[in-house]
Amino acid sequence: MSCAAPDQTAGIPVGVDVSSQAVVQGKVCKNNEPVGGAFVRLLDGSGEFTAEVVTSPAGDFRFYAAPGSWTVRALSRVGNGQASGDVTLGLNQLDITVA
Repeated sequence: MSCAAPDQTAGIPVGVDVSSQAVVQGKVCKNNEPVGGAFVRLLDGSGEFTAEVVTSPAGDFRFYAAPGSWTVRALSRVGNGQASGDVTLGLNQLDITVA
């Protein structure tokens, strides 16, 4: 048994019904290049920390959240950045460019 965050991949895992879940996913990039190993934090509408994952080597991240206003913030060795959006049921793409 592992306490680590699940692997972040580009595809939704088999068995996940996105019609009944709000999925926040995206890619962290700098100069159009993926940033692997970035820490991505999920913040709720009031700015409170909710969860954190580490991006895959391809810069991918994913969270399962309730519908509402969310911010994703990336912290990496090559820069920081964030994106926000109103999340609904289904797939919600929030890509982050770090500077």
